[in-house]
Amino acid sequence: MSGNIDKDINTLKTHDTFIRFLSLIEELKDECIADLHEASSEKIQQISGRILSYDQILEITEYKQIKHLSNPMS
Repeated sequence: MSGNIDKDINTLKTHDTFIRFLSLIEELKDECIADLHEASSEKIQQISGRILSYDQILEITEYKQIKHLSNPMS
């Protein structure tokens, strides 16, 4: 990734609102995973693509390492 993007992400990670946004992304990913169980063959590829996209966002923002920093009451 570009150095500017890394800096931008590191700055965003200091904001509770961004961490809460990432929490929403994680919830959407989990909902997609649950949807796979009832999906038709045609829908599985589409849902899998969304899961991969959500997962990429969570990976590049290192959400697993920062999710504990969010104040849920904010």
